[in-house]
Amino acid sequence: MSDPYDMYLSDIYTVTANLAGIPAMSQPIGRVDGLPVGGQFMAAPFDEATMFKAAAALEDALAREDAV
Repeated sequence: MSDPYDMYLSDIYTVTANLAGIPAMSQPIGRVDGLPVGGQFMAAPFDEATMFKAAAALEDALAREDAV
């Protein structure tokens, strides 16, 4: 990207966790009107295990929903 404003907008949701010093991850959830949708998980400092469990639970729930 050559426009600094576009670069800022593309990073606006990625720096929050870094500034706060907490673990975070994003996970694909599905599509709406053909466009990809994702979710973001954040956890307390050094509590990655809880974050991974929540992401796994969502992934399992979405897989069951797709199977129905």
